[in-house]
Amino acid sequence: MTGTPRSRRERPAKPALSREGIVAAALTVLRAEGLRKVTMRRLAQELDTGPASLYVYVRSTDELHAAVLDELLGTVGPAPAGGDWRERLERVLTDCTLMLLDHPDLARSALTARPSGPHYLNLIETLLALLAEGGVPRDRAAWGVDLLLQHATATAAEHAGEKSPGDWQALDSALRGASEETHPHIAASAGELLSGAPRARMSWAFRALIDGIERTAVPD
Repeated sequence: MTGTPRSRRERPAKPALSREGIVAAALTVLRAEGLRKVTMRRLAQELDTGPASLYVYVRSTDELHAAVLDELLGTVGPAPAGGDWRERLERVLTDCTLMLLDHPDLARSALTARPSGPHYLNLIETLLALLAEGGVPRDRAAWGVDLLLQHATATAAEHAGEKSPGDWQALDSALRGASEETHPHIAASAGELLSGAPRARMSWAFRALIDGIERTAVPD
């Protein structure tokens, strides 16, 4: 009969749970439904198990999101071979930002997440190696890596919950309509404040940060 329940012995065996399998399932849910659906309860449904079983491998949703971020960082790099170290460093940072832009909700979560997996360590190693190649002192490079990744993450997070065109038009009108009497610097710079393609502005920001890191001593 069609409605007859199947015996547990007749059902295919479920694959054993593992941290790697949980993260892979989280990535599947992320790409199909967004970060808000990447919860222990949703993954338990995906893996046909109970939420409590997942906590053996992942302690919290925050840790899960950090693990997902680490997995996606595996798509960044390695640094291109040859050429100026600044250009290669900018290329890695741009690739990281573009990856995060594909997952803006994850980028917002990454502002407070603490990834510690192998792909994150590989990215840090790559950035430090490029800065060392450029002769940047080790202490400046160490602080600088944090600053560069913060900027990449914040740039992508800004686009989480993308503003409507009307919001941008309101900002455009406010800047261009600023009074020369009350806001003379804005009135004089409105065109520059709104100029530049997104990729050009991102490239300029990374170059400005890299130059500043190279020249700014770390305080005692």
